[in-house]
Amino acid sequence: MKKFNFRKVLDGLTASSPVGSSGGGSGSGAGGGSVHPGGTAGAAGTPREEIQETLTSDYFQICKTVRHGFPYLPTALAFDPVQKILAIGTRTGAIRILGRPGVDCYCQHESGAAVLQLQFLINEGALVSACADDALHLWNLRQKRPAVLHSLKFNRERITYCHLPFQSKWLYVGTERGNTHIVNIESFILSGYVIMWNKAIELSTKTHPGPVVHLSDSPRDEGKLLIGYENGTIVFWDLRSKRADLRAYYDEAIHSVAWHHEGKQFMCSHSDGSLTLWNLKSPNRPFQTTIPHGKVQRDGKKPESCKPILKVEYKTCKNSEPFVIFSGGLSYDKPCRRPSLTIMHGKAITVLEMDHPIVDFLTLCETPYPNEFQEPYAVVVLLEKDLIVVDLTQSNFPIFENPYPIDIHESPVTCTEYFADCPPDLIPVLYSVGAKHKKQGYSNKEWPISGGAWNLGAQTYPEIIITGHADGSVKFWDASAITLQMLYKLKTSKVFEKQKVGEGKATAEIVEEDPFAVQMMYWCPESRIFCVAGVSAYVIVYKFSKHEVNTEIASLEVRLQCEVEDIITPEPETNPPFPDASSQLPSLKSLSGSTNTVACEGTMKDSIPCLSVKARPVRMPPGYQADLVIQLVWVDGEPPQQITSLAVNSAYGLVAFGNCNGLAVVDFMQKTVLLSMGTLDLYGSSDPYQRQPRSPRKSRQFAADNFCMRGLSNFYPDLTKRIRTSYQSLTELSDSPVSLELERCKSPTSGKDHVNGHCTSPTSQSCSSGKRLSSADVSRANRRGPGRPPFRKAQSAACMEISLPVTTEENRENSFSRSRSSSVSSIDRDSKEAITALYFMESFARKNDSAVSSCLWVGTGLGMVIILSLNLPASDDLRQSEPVMVSPSGTVLTLKGAVLTFACLDCMGTLTHRPYEVWRDPHSADDGDKTRKRKLVMHSPSSSQDMGDHQFAVICSEKQAKVFSLPSQTCLYVHNITETSFLLRADVVTLCNSVCLACFCANGHIMTLSLPSLRPLLDINYLPVTDMRIARTFCFTNEGQALYLSSPTEIQRLTYSQEMCDNLQDMLGDLFTPVETPEAQNRGFLKGLFGGSGQAFDREELFGEATAGKASRSLAQHIPGSGGIEGVRGAAGGVIGDLTRARIALDERGQKLGELDERTASMMASAEAFSKHAHEVMLKYKDKKWYQF
Repeated sequence: MKKFNFRKVLDGLTASSPVGSSGGGSGSGAGGGSVHPGGTAGAAGTPREEIQETLTSDYFQICKTVRHGFPYLPTALAFDPVQKILAIGTRTGAIRILGRPGVDCYCQHESGAAVLQLQFLINEGALVSACADDALHLWNLRQKRPAVLHSLKFNRERITYCHLPFQSKWLYVGTERGNTHIVNIESFILSGYVIMWNKAIELSTKTHPGPVVHLSDSPRDEGKLLIGYENGTIVFWDLRSKRADLRAYYDEAIHSVAWHHEGKQFMCSHSDGSLTLWNLKSPNRPFQTTIPHGKVQRDGKKPESCKPILKVEYKTCKNSEPFVIFSGGLSYDKPCRRPSLTIMHGKAITVLEMDHPIVDFLTLCETPYPNEFQEPYAVVVLLEKDLIVVDLTQSNFPIFENPYPIDIHESPVTCTEYFADCPPDLIPVLYSVGAKHKKQGYSNKEWPISGGAWNLGAQTYPEIIITGHADGSVKFWDASAITLQMLYKLKTSKVFEKQKVGEGKATAEIVEEDPFAVQMMYWCPESRIFCVAGVSAYVIVYKFSKHEVNTEIASLEVRLQCEVEDIITPEPETNPPFPDASSQLPSLKSLSGSTNTVACEGTMKDSIPCLSVKARPVRMPPGYQADLVIQLVWVDGEPPQQITSLAVNSAYGLVAFGNCNGLAVVDFMQKTVLLSMGTLDLYGSSDPYQRQPRSPRKSRQFAADNFCMRGLSNFYPDLTKRIRTSYQSLTELSDSPVSLELERCKSPTSGKDHVNGHCTSPTSQSCSSGKRLSSADVSRANRRGPGRPPFRKAQSAACMEISLPVTTEENRENSFSRSRSSSVSSIDRDSKEAITALYFMESFARKNDSAVSSCLWVGTGLGMVIILSLNLPASDDLRQSEPVMVSPSGTVLTLKGAVLTFACLDCMGTLTHRPYEVWRDPHSADDGDKTRKRKLVMHSPSSSQDMGDHQFAVICSEKQAKVFSLPSQTCLYVHNITETSFLLRADVVTLCNSVCLACFCANGHIMTLSLPSLRPLLDINYLPVTDMRIARTFCFTNEGQALYLSSPTEIQRLTYSQEMCDNLQDMLGDLFTPVETPEAQNRGFLKGLFGGSGQAFDREELFGEATAGKASRSLAQHIPGSGGIEGVRGAAGGVIGDLTRARIALDERGQKLGELDERTASMMASAEAFSKHAHEVMLKYKDKKWYQF
């Protein structure tokens, strides 16, 4: 049995007591009765004792799971040719490691410094990263969550280039000063061996050679190091003798160098678009110079210069000509040409044009050994916004089909929805209709990045993520078992006519760019009804069919705006409510004058939709097919306001949507508009506010109704904040002023029913002395300044900056403030009230109802909840012919802050599912009369008569959550979630066969509350909202899952379930798998004899402390890393943690045994060499006498 919660009572009384003194209901709309069941016996007290809540704080823990999408702002690329895994570094200090599909790991440098270069320790399960803060890091990849083992921070020199030879433990590091340092990978300590720039160049050279841009050891002799300097100097350094074997000079800057596998030639790429080929025997000048894309001059002069060749790779083949692959180098006379990769194979030159600038590329070869024929088979090209792999084994160089979900940002993401534990047949059905639209022409070879290992894990329920995009497209993704794969793509723009260049301004002036951007989505997985609200004030209802159909698209137009006839401009002498009337009038006159100007010019738009729906029959492929398009129209020169809330119900056959003007309800079965009403009219006689007329505030130029982002300026009150975002936020798109928190029932004549939680006085009317100024006049005056378009750009640009200037006092007043005190005068109020939440459910509409009925719950930006009754035809046969009646029930509930979400619990505390119609194919050929009957699942409360007499309504606003008992409408529980911030997202979700309320707050806190008692279960400061993208895309779903867009190109998934955190290690892929390193080819006797002395080179002897000494301590600082501890911490708890610790211990033991073997072999070799040397000395002096020594 649950005990009576005295703390909750005290909290509620504290919240409501100051309210009572000021005559309003700020803390709780129901006054005293909303906090304790006193005064309402029976129904209010009974459920408190009956419902046993199973969720406790032990069920919750926050943990990031996986990141999907393309790495944002990539900078570096590396590939392990034995393990076959790829690493990508970014400008934000992130590293993404990719293997076979399902193997995708994200790790982040703590410093956040940009990654300059990545180097795999090939087949060793480790990675070296060099960052812009001049630090080197060694990552351990032998655990599922990589961790830094060692770091080395350079203090006096800037790192410019690194090179790690294959099977070497010594890393060469070039610096901006032109010096080359050597780091021991095992200990991450600098060697005392340094190649100083002034020793490398000739003494006669008077200028500095510039930074080191290239380092590589000769394939022929590991004891020779090739150093490339930026100004065109090349030095071939003998590591043993510590001197330069040869020096070469070229008059153009060097960008990269590539060896021929025999080690006799190397190729350089230069800033003038030229490639030079050098021979070690004649280093005075290159024996071949070409400008591949340069025009040949007629008079035999040198070809004209081209753009720099940023990188070149020179790869040999045993049975064909070598490949020369480079990026850049295009002619300057073609400025519009796209970035390209050029492949030269023999005499054939192929130019592959790319959609985005090339960041880096790598050629994948059959062998990891640099001194063998390379046999290239693919090229990995890293672009700024894409990753492609080119097949080199086919003459037309096709690309591989990319199995990774890296095209999330193909068009910028504007909204997201997440569904866990949805019907299992949905994923195969969506995949089957989506597979028909796949592109052709890919390589028939398997994806070459195939390393790592991944298994399904214990999580088996299906998950689907839906992303809406700026171009009007919607993508459905299979997100089961922490993977991501695209299932199906829907293009919503296809229902509209394409705008021709030069026309369209007459109708579609509402949005300058991306008029089809998806703003909101609503999906019913059971009935497969899908609904989209677009930025151009339209709603499209889609039905799913497996059959292609050719049909016309039904469309409706809805007027949802205050009429011009209602506007009466207040006169100065009859305007007593305004204390500062004289100062307000000039701005009102000037703004209303601009409205009249539109009318005089004869260009006033009226009853015109923003876009034109196709009038001809349209072919619709299998999948989602448009059933109805609903468009809001211009009204007397005023554009329709953007849609702020959306709900669909397949059982009722209704779609409802609202904006800052009001609410519309449409019957999509009969294709009729049932309701189109202003928000104020929805109250009828139950309006709880004494709404006073008000004049527009001066300088009110801000665009304002992002209902999930208002209040952001509270966090940045002192200066202008630039917030990077991946979408055009609603603050840029919407014209309506922010619905500031209204004073609750200030009029002394407004009586309040504290028990019922809403105002009931008949004198609470929205009129006063003087002529009425309607909300349309206020909104029009606020919205339209001279020369200002109705809406700004509706695009979702990848890196858009939004300034929130709140530095001056006037701006501060106009900022998105939600935390004003309840004593602010009505002059600061806004008479517009946006519809912010909608919910269809079977509920008790009125206080005296004895049975549930069909209802639409409406939540507004002022914290009001209005219940509308839906009178549906009694039988299914009459549904297509009889009208549906929508009427206000008279019930009004109140909360503090804009309403975000609703849910309904039955009398046992179980979540009641919304009614739905079981899906049937609307175009199925075998549909007979019997199958045409609709099958409805109503999900009414428990059928037991003694238990089904009441239910719980859960309502959450951006400030507080309340649980009401129905039909008594008593507020049983209230929880003030935040006072200083506001909620961005709230969802009622199921977890462990129970239900809870999950909230994400603008101050970064993630919270969960039990239901129905609203006990806090979790409150963690997870993610401060410095970016509107996060606010717009954050969403919770069932089974403890959530996601948000962490960058314009990446989706970050997380869990708030302790159980999933415990099982996460089993679900993640393994980056390292045991693979035998391929054996080196037999070099043959002659090659071994004459091919140089590379095999006898001992780096340990040369660079070790015994020979080279210690490096200067001030040059670099060694920082020990966390090593494998992070991996263990991620898997802590239970058997999984023990197994992980044991696995890491075994790995470390194996590594130490391997090192012991190597040392033993080294000691044996040293002993043999010593024995041989001693034997030679003995033979030399065997026959000599003592006096001959």
